[in-house]
Order: sequence, then structure tokens, then C-alpha cells
Amino acid sequence: MLIDTHCHLDAAEFDADRQQVADHACEAGVQSIVIPAIERANFPIVRDLAGQIAGGAYALGIHPLYVQRADDSDLDVLRDTIKQSLGDPRFVAIGEIGLDFFVPEISSGEPRERQERFYAAQLAMAAEFHLPVLLHVRRSQDILLKYLRRHGRIGGIAHAFNGSAQQAQAFIDQGFALGMGGAMTYERALQIRRHAVEVDLAHLVLETDAPDIPPAWLHPPQRRNRPGELARIAGVLADLRGITAAQVAHATTANAMRVLPRLPAAILADAD
Repeated sequence: MLIDTHCHLDAAEFDADRQQVADHACEAGVQSIVIPAIERANFPIVRDLAGQIAGGAYALGIHPLYVQRADDSDLDVLRDTIKQSLGDPRFVAIGEIGLDFFVPEISSGEPRERQERFYAAQLAMAAEFHLPVLLHVRRSQDILLKYLRRHGRIGGIAHAFNGSAQQAQAFIDQGFALGMGGAMTYERALQIRRHAVEVDLAHLVLETDAPDIPPAWLHPPQRRNRPGELARIAGVLADLRGITAAQVAHATTANAMRVLPRLPAAILADAD
């Protein structure tokens, strides 16, 4: 059993064959897919999609790359939607939220301040409703941690993590697992591969970020990533650590369920 803890299955790249992509993932051993929201407009979309696929789960949040076109009323809608979703077993986290200081246009000045304000507001919601977060982390590790330390242990997943060993440990100390995905499959990704090997397996989870971050074996023109690639990604992690793919699957599934405590109910929802 594998869990894709971060997959944008609602993306337009899947419009032509979304159900086939989900079925392929299931056939590849992916028992659950977590679909994060990115903005107010797709809150109902990810919720409905999670209910249409086996093991579907969703998160609600405003992505840092979409903050510039959001307004304060979107935060109000997010809070209301979270409250309304607490009774839904498929709702598992706040996300995708975070900070992106990689994109120059939003890494300083008012756009950066706006990112931080939306991140702080969404973290406060996570703390209020006792929910974990799916964190977008790009050149923003220390500032993300600064805000996290203002709360108790919120926990969740540091998505596509690529920070230092010290930063990795700081996120783990805050109750986070580190998301390992397609970037780990490239031999040149030395720092990510070090984390894959040196971080205790108890603090790693698997993800695809599909349709983005394609693994090394996907070549043009077929570069679209899919959740069904997770089995091979798990195999790469197993090879790097010198353990079996079954051991990776067992550990990362248990880790995902620990840092996303509502996830087992989402998986069991299909049995109801």
C-alpha cells in the first residue's frame, strides 16, 4: 500500500483522462491520493474529486503562488469551508499553504508581505481547528519555521523538501514529515538524496506533486507526472536506503497516517 500525499489531480493536464489516471494509480498500488487546494475557486473541486476516486482525500488552503490574486474575503471563505468540512472524513489538512521566495516577483516587498500575511492567517486556522498543514517550501524554510514556532506543534508535511539537514530536523521537531517525490529520482539531486538516506525513515512520506515534478524516467513529450509513478519513486527510495520497496511502502504509509491523523478515515470512507 502506497499513499500519494500530494497530487494535484484536479489540474487541467488531467482533464482528458482523469479517471484513467486514478485507476492506473490504484493498479500501481496507490491506495490513497491527497489532493490539495490552491485557491478559493477550487475548494469545491478538490472536495468533489476526492469523493469520486478510491482513497481520495483533500486539503483546503490558498497556495502562495495564488495569494496575489486572492483577497481577505477568500480567507473568510476558507475558514467557513474548513468548519463545514470537519464532518467530512475525506478532509485531512490545511493546504497547500506556505511561502515561495524562489519566484523573484513575489520574494520581496509588498508581495512577500502579502504571502506572509496569508500564511500566518492559515496557520492560525490550522491551530484553531487542530489540523495539520501541507507546506509549500521554496527558499523559505527559516521564515516558515519562524511562524510555526508561534504555535504549538501543528505538524503535517513539508512538501518537496529541499533544505539543509538542520532545517530538516527543525521541521521534524515541529511534527512534520518530509515529502519525497520525483526530484529524488535524479542523480544530481544530491541534497535531496542525502535526506532520503540520512533522515530517519519514520519522518519521510511519498508524493508525486503530479502533474508537476516528473521523475527522471519521464522524457519529452511524455513529461506529465501521474500518481501511478509513486511505486517507482518508492523503489528509488528503497534502493537509496538499501531496503525493500515493501519496507518503504509500510513505513511511509504509517508516517502519512501519523502526520495526517484524519487520513485513515478518508481511506475507510470507501468501505461505508
